[in-house]
Amino acid sequence: MKVAIVKYNAGNIYSVVNALRRMGIEPALTDVAEELQKADRVLFPGQGEARNAMSYLKERRLDEVIRNLRQPVLGICVGQQLLCRHSEEGDVNCIGVFDVEVKRFQPQRHEDKVPAMGWNAINDLKSELYRGFFDNPYVYFVHSYYVPLCEHTIATADYILPYSASLHKNNFYTCQFHPEKSGKVGEQILKNFLEL
Repeated sequence: MKVAIVKYNAGNIYSVVNALRRMGIEPALTDVAEELQKADRVLFPGQGEARNAMSYLKERRLDEVIRNLRQPVLGICVGQQLLCRHSEEGDVNCIGVFDVEVKRFQPQRHEDKVPAMGWNAINDLKSELYRGFFDNPYVYFVHSYYVPLCEHTIATADYILPYSASLHKNNFYTCQFHPEKSGKVGEQILKNFLEL
């Protein structure tokens, strides 16, 4: 199986590479359209700032390439957010697979820290991505922005307010959390994705 990871100016890509290597897969880290199109599975991870990431993707027309992929695609963290229509982070139009706007967490109480960082439960699990799981597995999050609940939500989390921990539409799947940093739970989610 050919697995490609979208290479762009985002942090945290190598932790995904290492997670796949632990599973016996040597992924191609690439920003070449043809390599992404030929892969059996594409992962679109990242940490970073939405505006800078989108400008890099647009310069190379990778936004169009990603939008038109037909194989299973997994957006992780900023990858999830960039697959949405628009982000408040940098007030930028994104790839637009999911017609929803990414919002910034607004602390309501003194103890609400932004970014949301650490382990949190995910609930209301739907889709084959969560095959074998019941509600409340714990996964690792680091984010200041979130995707509101919408028709594409396949897992929810709660921090300040309930939000989309995961989305699915057609061949596109996403996780706001980091499966590659979420121990056995995350490894199983990645395995489920590869087996879709």
